[in-house]
Amino acid sequence: MTYVVMENCIKCKYTDCVEVCPVDCFYEGENTLVINPDECIDCGVCEPECPAEAILPDTEDGIEEWLEINQKFSEVWPNITTKKDAMENADAENGRKGKKAEMSEKPGEGD
Repeated sequence: MTYVVMENCIKCKYTDCVEVCPVDCFYEGENTLVINPDECIDCGVCEPECPAEAILPDTEDGIEEWLEINQKFSEVWPNITTKKDAMENADAENGRKGKKAEMSEKPGEGD
């Protein structure tokens, strides 16, 4: 099992989760985060830290597409291990549906 960053992270990018990850398996895109499923040790400490509730275990139904997205971008985006400020309109974006089309494939800054 691994944990997966889902659609609600897009345009929020709260980074509370990266601070608690014991294996530094988060990677930063321009407007979202992903988890490298090969590095995740399934500890689950990140899930309750996410204010957007955008992290779920890969055992949830319908998560396959997001598992592939996390795998793909964790291989090309920079690693992030330190908490940063959320995106400017994160609180307004939190919970908004249909953000997948707005996901940028550009890398973030990492740390």
